[in-house]
Amino acid sequence: MNGSRITAVGHYQPAKVLTNEDLAALVDTSDEWITSRVGIRTRHIAGPDEPVDELAAHAAAKALAAAGLTSADIDLVLVATSTAVDRSPNMAARVAARLGIPSPAAMDVNVVCAGFTHALATADHTVRAGAATRALVIGAEKMSEVTDWTDRTTCVLVGDGAGAAVVEACAAGEEPGIGPVLWGSVPEMGHAVRIEGQPARFAQEGQSVYRWATTRLPPLAREACERAGLAPADLAAVVLHQANLRIIEPLAHKIGAVNAVVARDVTRSGNTSAASIPLAFSKLVEQGDISTGDPVLLFGFGGNLSYAGQVVRCP
Repeated sequence: MNGSRITAVGHYQPAKVLTNEDLAALVDTSDEWITSRVGIRTRHIAGPDEPVDELAAHAAAKALAAAGLTSADIDLVLVATSTAVDRSPNMAARVAARLGIPSPAAMDVNVVCAGFTHALATADHTVRAGAATRALVIGAEKMSEVTDWTDRTTCVLVGDGAGAAVVEACAAGEEPGIGPVLWGSVPEMGHAVRIEGQPARFAQEGQSVYRWATTRLPPLAREACERAGLAPADLAAVVLHQANLRIIEPLAHKIGAVNAVVARDVTRSGNTSAASIPLAFSKLVEQGDISTGDPVLLFGFGGNLSYAGQVVRCP
């Protein structure tokens, strides 16, 4: 049980960009109203011919290329998503088929906005147990498909996209690159973020989520750092679920990550649920905002109300 590490990341977003001005033509809103409340300026929206597994496969292919691997090197595919339309085949199997991965274990993980960090922990545990050697961990969502575009309180929030990471076993004697996960849920608040009904529609109790995140999440995030043997001040970056800029910025301060780069991709991508953390993390790596080996806190929270976080080393 030598642990695991992230060796590469990748991300993908659809070409279509929806601005706040575009939304103002659809519902009673404005750029000032949206930016002042959630900080979002643009978001990417997938077309009817761009399913979730296509978004996921694009991001995964980029991560594979960055790792210098081929599809045949992968033996586990985990896709975190809450917007899969069909029950079977699952998104992981469809991504594996698109990429030509020959015989992987293929599973979907539906923990909504905390899906990627749950899936990453699952991959780490699987590799540690010796049941896999190289995994693709993907967060992919098409939130636009479960959105009521006449509801100005939710339609201004969402975006589509995907992010992916390659997870590999560490060599003997190598320090693990994925720290212990801190995860859990608040079942009595499961109704606070929902994708329910026929057709399925996204809804949330925004104030309840805001109060929980700004008060309960900071000590949980600090505990995730403690489990990795680090103080929050040691972090090079903090990548929280990209829900709302008014949540992200105060949280980074309350956690005590005084020296960290704080991911703010929500301003450009909106809330992409399970895709938000790998999308924002991959962009920090691509832009050179963090360097190989840097400690980064990933922390997802949202639907169920579930949460999961761990400190990882930048690939």
